[in-house]
Amino acid sequence: MSTILIVDDEKNLLRLYEKEFRLDGYSVITANSGVEALHKLESNAVNLVILDIRMPELDGVETLKRIMELPSKPPIILNSAYTSYKDNFLTWAAAAYVVKSSDVTELKTKAKEVLEKQA
Repeated sequence: MSTILIVDDEKNLLRLYEKEFRLDGYSVITANSGVEALHKLESNAVNLVILDIRMPELDGVETLKRIMELPSKPPIILNSAYTSYKDNFLTWAAAAYVVKSSDVTELKTKAKEVLEKQA
């Protein structure tokens, strides 16, 4: 079973994503901020990170950079309502970029694709 870390400061979306991925059989860990995500990555083996970009404290771009410096370097899907970040070269290290939506179909499809590439 793959473990997914979902990072988002929007509590309702975080709960929705957690529920949807658990229903698909994934083990899910959640974090409300980039700082919390980095702490959780220190103590949990994670196969995939789904990361919001616009968050207080430590934004998703900086969190992405710090995750890529970790020895484990789990693949990251950026999940943002802002399409303008697709053109930011700092986000190109992500395995995928999905525009945030309450319809999780595209996000779940991308997560499955990224995890299958790892296998």
